[in-house]
Amino acid sequence: MPQFGFSISQPRAVNLDTNDLVPAERILREVPELWSCIACGSCTATCTAGNLTAFNFRRMHTLVRRGEYREVYEQLQKCMLCGKCRLVCPRGINTRAVALKIRQTLCDY
Repeated sequence: MPQFGFSISQPRAVNLDTNDLVPAERILREVPELWSCIACGSCTATCTAGNLTAFNFRRMHTLVRRGEYREVYEQLQKCMLCGKCRLVCPRGINTRAVALKIRQTLCDY
């Protein structure tokens, strides 16, 4: 079969009943402004680390809510904590503080 320059991703099921959501609940409780995120992608679009690596703040946020912390930790290693994402957030979420809180919570856990 000929290749057209793209591939179709395989569907992936996430079982939230088996994932440990305690750290995610702690992060959302300590940074309640994260509930107002509308996943618009502005943070990802302006991210310097995202332009240089495969870092994606929106994906990291989704992974935290799902309880998939191994990949979150890998993503956080790419974040430069520059704060550009905070400047463009239409909801005014302090994304830099969120990244720091996620890093702190995962290191404590």
